[in-house]
Amino acid sequence: MEEEVFKFFKVWLIVIASLTYCYAIRRLIPKGTTAFFISWLANFKLLLLAFGKGPLSSDPSLSLPLFITVASLPIKIQQTTPQNPPLERPKNGGTKRSTYQNVFPEKTQKSFVLNYATKGLLLAILLRVYQYKDSIHPQLLLLFQYCLIYFYLEVTLAKVATLVRAIFALELEPQFNEPYLSSSLQDFWGRRWNLMVSNILRPTVYEPVRNMFTPLIGRNCSQLSAMFATFVVSGVMHELIFFYLGRVKPSWEITCFFLLHGLCLVAEVAVKKVVGDKVLVPRLVSTPLSVGFVLVTGSWLFFPPLLRCNAFDRALREYAVLGALVKNAGQWFIISGGG
Repeated sequence: MEEEVFKFFKVWLIVIASLTYCYAIRRLIPKGTTAFFISWLANFKLLLLAFGKGPLSSDPSLSLPLFITVASLPIKIQQTTPQNPPLERPKNGGTKRSTYQNVFPEKTQKSFVLNYATKGLLLAILLRVYQYKDSIHPQLLLLFQYCLIYFYLEVTLAKVATLVRAIFALELEPQFNEPYLSSSLQDFWGRRWNLMVSNILRPTVYEPVRNMFTPLIGRNCSQLSAMFATFVVSGVMHELIFFYLGRVKPSWEITCFFLLHGLCLVAEVAVKKVVGDKVLVPRLVSTPLSVGFVLVTGSWLFFPPLLRCNAFDRALREYAVLGALVKNAGQWFIISGGG
């Protein structure tokens, strides 16, 4: 009996401490992109952990420093796979490797370094040009902003991943896979853009919704419903992130952007299920159409609230701080290793 009473008080002390922390931390954390890591990804990872799933749930369990790092940063440890994984037989014949290898062809370390060095250089050029934004034509400025947000996200997340690799000697999964080469909306959102978010939304939203509706409406319809539900959640969470960025009242344009893309993706997948391989659109046509649709709808619904909260200027300042942090950390490792 005494043990049960002790457990009761222990649980409620932890609950009160956690709620007190949540109440106080919102006043301490400044505006910024760090909110994206904490308020969305970290909470979703902890939610998955409660069900024994996700990047925080592993056997053997993660060490405390690695647990905190994986929970608070947009990274995922790459699962070890055999050197020669078994071949899978597609439904339409032929052979293919595992899904991960199919999406991310093997690249040498040299090609990765060259890839990010090139993107880092392009980002530096864009940052310099963006200082003269008042003198740039609005349409050209919009194109610069598209490129800037992509290179900023990829290079920044790559810097974070590089630092984690150096500290823990781990191989991490990539966060982007050349989204400008997307051949469809399904390709863009599922295999190329911000894959850390896709990997978190899949087990937290898509799979539970699909499993819940499959007995009621069948597997195909439940998959489509789960896709749309995933975009609904993504839209709401982006509204939250934009609020943290600028403390601006939500206009719900971001949610409309993701609802539109969710509906279009559902329609695209439904058509693919009906048509199959009967109609194949050449990549020379499908890629400009897919990327163009993202750019046009983004300039209509996504970018206006992004500009209203001064996200670009704030991101540029944070990028400079992060760059200095990574540079200093790298120098420290070099000195420590040499000593």
